[in-house]
Amino acid sequence: MTVVTSTPKSGPLSRTDMKRDLKDTTFIIPICIESEDRMRNVITSLCYILDNFDTKVILKEVDTESVFQKQALPQIAEYVEDGIENLTHVFEKSDPFDEGTFHRQRVINEMLNMVETEVTANYDCDVLLPFKTYLESQEFILKGGYDVIYPYGQGPWQKKVYATDEMVSKFLSNDCKFSYLEKKVEIDNAESGHVQFFRTSAYREGGMENENFKAYAPEDKERIHRFTTLGYNVGRIENWVYHLEHARGENSWLTNPHMQNNFALWEFLQSLDEEALRQYYTEQKYLKKYT
Repeated sequence: MTVVTSTPKSGPLSRTDMKRDLKDTTFIIPICIESEDRMRNVITSLCYILDNFDTKVILKEVDTESVFQKQALPQIAEYVEDGIENLTHVFEKSDPFDEGTFHRQRVINEMLNMVETEVTANYDCDVLLPFKTYLESQEFILKGGYDVIYPYGQGPWQKKVYATDEMVSKFLSNDCKFSYLEKKVEIDNAESGHVQFFRTSAYREGGMENENFKAYAPEDKERIHRFTTLGYNVGRIENWVYHLEHARGENSWLTNPHMQNNFALWEFLQSLDEEALRQYYTEQKYLKKYT
C-alpha cells in the first residue's frame, strides 16, 4: 500500500468557475432509504457531487417503492443548476429486508457493469470528501499508474458528522464549506470502507464485489486485502473523509443474519495465497452474469 503524497497539477477550482473535471469517473451508489437521516444524506451527497463536478453518477435503489424518485430527486434537481442529466437512477422493486438482506455487493456489481468511464468510484451515500481529493483520486489512476485509490488516511482520519437539516442546508448554501459540518463532529478511525476509486478494468478483472458476502459484512476488509494480495497498485491519500451519521438497521450492523457466514468466508479468503486467491475468483459463478 502506497501513501500518495504528491499533489496533481490540476488543483481545485472555486464554485464560481466551471465545474471540476471528473469526466473520466463514474460514481456508483447503492441505496435503500430506510430513515429520514439517510434521506438527508443521499440528498446532501448527490447535491455536492453533481453541482461541483462534471461527472457521471449511477444510483441504484432497492425498495418496494421508489422513495428516491418521490422525495429525494425533486430536491436534488431544484438545487443542481446544471448536471442533473448526469444522474442515472435505476430502481429495483423488491423488499430489501427480505431475510434481512440488502444485497449491496450484487447491486454494486450491476452498476459496475454499466460503467463506461476509465475510473469507477464505489461510493457510500453518506460520505463526503474535500474537493481536491476527488481530483487527486482520478488523476492518480489516469496518470499515476494506480489501480485503486483509498481517498483518506488510515487511522484517525474519519470525521463522523452528526448533522442536522440546518447544518447541511448551510453547508450546501455556502460554497460547501466543511466548517458548517464540523460543528458536531467526532474523530474516528478510517480503514477500508466509505469510498474507493478504481481503474474500472482492474475492478472487473480483480473479481468485482464478492457477492458471497451479504448485507453488512467484512467485505471492505476483504476488498483491500484481495487487491493488495493480487498485486494491484493500491494507493492511499492522507486526507479527511466525512461520514454523515445515520440510524443503523439490520442490514448495516452486526445484527445482519448473514454475519456468521460472512466472517467464515473472510477467514477462509485470508488463508489463501496469491495463486489460490486468484483461482478462487476465476471460479465464482456470480461473475458469469457480467461477462
